Amino acid sequence: MGIPMSRPAQVIDLDAMRKRQRAKKRLVRLSPELDGLEMLYHLASDPETLYSMPLLAWGMREDGEVIGLVPWMEALTPCHLLDDPQYGHFEGYRDPETDEIFQSAPDHKVFELEHAAAYFDYEETLESTLIQQLPDTQGTHALCMDGEDEPWQLKQVFGWRLYSNGDIEALLVDEQRVESTPVIFGDSCLYAGHSQHQVVYFFQRVIANRIKQEDPATLEALALMVSH
Repeated sequence: MGIPMSRPAQVIDLDAMRKRQRAKKRLVRLSPELDGLEMLYHLASDPETLYSMPLLAWGMREDGEVIGLVPWMEALTPCHLLDDPQYGHFEGYRDPETDEIFQSAPDHKVFELEHAAAYFDYEETLESTLIQQLPDTQGTHALCMDGEDEPWQLKQVFGWRLYSNGDIEALLVDEQRVESTPVIFGDSCLYAGHSQHQVVYFFQRVIANRIKQEDPATLEALALMVSH
């Protein structure tokens, strides 16, 4: 019988491997969705019905994949990660003008992001830095909570910031610090939502208006959501 050849033991750095995998999924560039394309999803309670939600933006990951993004629960979320039996399961994208349903980003958005990412090729830094800002074009609102005994606040989202580590933060307005209007990027009254609030939930304009109008069914659903 042959004698197995001995090999030097290889030490695998699992932490470094995980960091490399996360880096490949890190967002490196955003592009606003301005043509009305939508995300389709269904609820476990009604799997036969498809619901639509307008896309806010498209994002390119470091590995080149382009994904749709929507304000969902506590983050600007990749559509394909929506897989919750209570709140929604992603089914695809839709062009409401043609009723076409597709599973991946359209070519024109892929080309746009590829060229933009190549042009704005930032050098890596040890500290997270701001690399891009997008205005919010959909009237997204943020429900901000600072503690169990503190009153919640409903604020309109001014825009979104993409950082070099791939994190995305919602920009909110501190009304007490507004010095001139209209508010624009760079004004000192703007702040990242999670920098000042313990919990931030995002809502579309329609739902936000129902909350403002104190619609009983909406407030009951809201109470159930924030209690989890």
